[in-house]
Amino acid sequence: MEFQEVIKNARGCIGPYCKACPVCNGAACKNTMPGPGAKGIGDLAMRNYQKWQDIRINMDTICEQKPLNTETELFGRTFAYPFFAGPVGAVKLHYGDKYTDQEYNEILLRGCADNKIAAFTGDGTDYNVMIEATDAIGKLDGQGIPTVKPWDPDTIREKMELVRKSGAFAVAMDIDAAGLPFLQNLNPPAGSKSVEELKGIVQMAGIPFILKGVMTPKGALKAAEAGVQGIVVSNHGGRVLDQCPSTAEVLPSIVKAVRASGSQMKIFVDGGIRTGVDVFKALALGADAVLIARPFVTAVYGGQEEGITAYVNKIGAELKDTMRMCGASSLDEISSDMIWNP
Repeated sequence: MEFQEVIKNARGCIGPYCKACPVCNGAACKNTMPGPGAKGIGDLAMRNYQKWQDIRINMDTICEQKPLNTETELFGRTFAYPFFAGPVGAVKLHYGDKYTDQEYNEILLRGCADNKIAAFTGDGTDYNVMIEATDAIGKLDGQGIPTVKPWDPDTIREKMELVRKSGAFAVAMDIDAAGLPFLQNLNPPAGSKSVEELKGIVQMAGIPFILKGVMTPKGALKAAEAGVQGIVVSNHGGRVLDQCPSTAEVLPSIVKAVRASGSQMKIFVDGGIRTGVDVFKALALGADAVLIARPFVTAVYGGQEEGITAYVNKIGAELKDTMRMCGASSLDEISSDMIWNP
């Protein structure tokens, strides 16, 4: 199955908000919430996508031919590619009735594990979502990263216990989810966390902890101070605050600040990354790996595990082709001089 066929299949079951567009650039869904759109005027998802397109590739084929290696190591595990499926929650609300969160997560986790990458799973107001997601991860020898919302301490503690029982090799928190309209005025409450509160959560986790939703060098350094092992440069696909910069725009300054501090935190980035060429650009800007969310939803709705395989193969082939045409035989050889960034 080719990914274009997956997209075509998805159009029959993914509505009414998502259109399974040929290019997932945020234009058709814009500010549809519920739905996959962005907050406010709805242009941030589009900006995320467009700023990756503004960066160009510096081709150089005057180089020795070597076998290509796209493998990456993360917290003691080796993966085939430096891209992972991002967390998505409430799929019935935003993408249609075909799958529950449990069904979606099980397909996503299996499909990613079969293709030697990993999936982040979402969290939500339904407590069973975390129970079911961590159970599915447990069945895959911990090959998945549960994502916990920034709840109150007691709720986080309960969910971290589920994470530990699953054997997950890492856990994440999308701290910027405090800005989601669906999490406002809830009981238990969700909200921002201080550095001291994050330190406690990192200790509570007991496994590598990834903080998603960092958009400034200052925020990255606070995350490092809290002891997190990884950050995701992310504006939540434009869904939590209108009029932010894109992730591509802020990534270089965040990488510079983190590396200058001596921190060994892993740096992920998401937001509008849609092709293997985009993955290459992110790595050239200093990211260790990337997250891709919305297209994996299309992959699941349009082909289940086979759809995931089609998308992973597409992104992987594009990444390898770009590396080959720029003289990089491994991820470590990808550098900033291989891109043109206006």
